[in-house]
Amino acid sequence: MSTLLTATGVMSDVLAVLPADLPNPDPVQPPGTGAISDVLGWAKWVALAVCILGLFAAGAMMAVQSRRGEGGEHVGRIGMSLAGVIVISAAVALVGFLSGA
Repeated sequence: MSTLLTATGVMSDVLAVLPADLPNPDPVQPPGTGAISDVLGWAKWVALAVCILGLFAAGAMMAVQSRRGEGGEHVGRIGMSLAGVIVISAAVALVGFLSGA
C-alpha cells in the first residue's frame, strides 16, 4: 500500500513541474510555397473529375450491357470509383488539417 502512495506522490510532483499552458502557435506557410497549394488544388479537382467520369462510364456500360445480363459486374467499377472519391476526400481533409487551412 505504501508503494502505491509513493507512486501517486511522485506522479503529482511530476505533474506539478510540467507546464500547464503549452504554446500553440498558428501554422504559417513557408515563403515560396504558394505554388504547392495551387498544384494540390488542381490535382484534387482533376482526380475528382476522373472519378466522376468513371462513374459516368460505368453507368453507361451498365445500361448498354443490361440486356445481355452482364449489368451486375459493373457494380464493382462503381464501388471502385466511389472508393476513389472517399480516398481523395480524405486526403484533401488531411492536407487541409495539417496545413491549418
